[in-house]
Amino acid sequence: MKHVITGVEHGSVAEAYGIAAGDALLAMNGQPVIDEIDYQAFSVQPDLTLTLERRSGQTETVAIRKEDWQPLGIKFGESMTLTPRTCRNKCVFCFVDQMRPGTRPTLHVKDDDWRYSLMMGNFVTLTNVDEAEFARIIQRRASPLYVSVHTTDPQLRCHMMNNRFAGGIMERLTRLKEAGIRFHCQIVCCPGLNDGQVLMDTLRDLRSLAPATLSVAVVPVGLTKFRAKLAPLTLFDSAGAKALLDMLAPFQQACREQIGTSLVFASDEFYCLSGEPIPPYDWYEDFPQIENGVGLLAQLEEGMRQAEADDMAALAETKGTLRLGDEAEKHVYVLITGTSATPHMKRLTQRFAPVGTQVRVVTILNHFFGETITVTGLLTGEDTLSQIPPEALAGAEAVLISCNMLRHERDLFLDDMTLTEFESRLPVPVRIVDDGYDLYEAIHGR
Repeated sequence: MKHVITGVEHGSVAEAYGIAAGDALLAMNGQPVIDEIDYQAFSVQPDLTLTLERRSGQTETVAIRKEDWQPLGIKFGESMTLTPRTCRNKCVFCFVDQMRPGTRPTLHVKDDDWRYSLMMGNFVTLTNVDEAEFARIIQRRASPLYVSVHTTDPQLRCHMMNNRFAGGIMERLTRLKEAGIRFHCQIVCCPGLNDGQVLMDTLRDLRSLAPATLSVAVVPVGLTKFRAKLAPLTLFDSAGAKALLDMLAPFQQACREQIGTSLVFASDEFYCLSGEPIPPYDWYEDFPQIENGVGLLAQLEEGMRQAEADDMAALAETKGTLRLGDEAEKHVYVLITGTSATPHMKRLTQRFAPVGTQVRVVTILNHFFGETITVTGLLTGEDTLSQIPPEALAGAEAVLISCNMLRHERDLFLDDMTLTEFESRLPVPVRIVDDGYDLYEAIHGR
């Protein structure tokens, strides 16, 4: 495959070896370069042979010697760009299949691309990878990967994914382990399908692959109101969530004793639903599954603790003469949250708010997807605006919203309401809160 070079960085290795825009890369070390994954895998090597088609049309081989940390400094066009490969499964719990009609097209894309798993931490099923591509995963030592397992029972996995080829997950994970590739795993847990003994069997299978298995997240199935003609599923209730946590506890303890890690972590939703206390910060080790909502609340609280500790250290340094803000005055802030996190947000804001400051925690019901969706990150602009009581805004200095309510660019809610419109419809300023440290700073008026 030919990749036209669109630019070469000044002072780079490529420039030093006479490579220029308009040349085309044909191969590296005699092997074709399919995409950016191949390019990155080859370019970290200290000794390289590039096969180029010069602008003149002549084919030339350039031998390069460099430090392994040095980038080549070559820029490419669209031919090297990764286009997400879409999922061919029809999972019974797929959230995209439950997406509200009419939402922006990007919300309806089902990606199942191991390359994005490697580069961005996206979860993949490995069912959409043929043998040649699986061999490339091994050849490129694509580690770690993030794998949606759900169950290791072959027949059940085929049923849950509506894919008759989905049953060989243990065989593929074993091959990854033998190749030195490690992986984080995800289980979307559906009551009556892959919970209970089935879940424990899956966890034991995954533990057998440690240390290649780095972590396993167990998250509850999310069901929106847009499930017409989809498989009938049920949600976890409080008793079911507590039973799951109780069932995991001895397994986690055994893993800590035998392999030095809890290995499996339940998402925050199980603790919120069951009423069980959120585990302490250290429980989550290095937070390997934070993007799955595993440890978000513990991380939030730790951020607030760190901010408080910094305040105390600053006061100690100045022997109490430094003013950290006029905390004797009355300040009012409105904090937006979803149903599941409400008790924890009330507890944290009461714990860390300065004297004289009131934080009004406003719970927003999710009418956009349905009230069964309770997490803050899936709240929309219109639902939020329509449910903030006017009395909550009275005297408020700002409305605080989580950055997770907005897309990456921080400009749009899930219902396509712009942040600008959202702000224009409120009588007080809006502040986007990034983490616990930022929340502490916000309620302290900084």
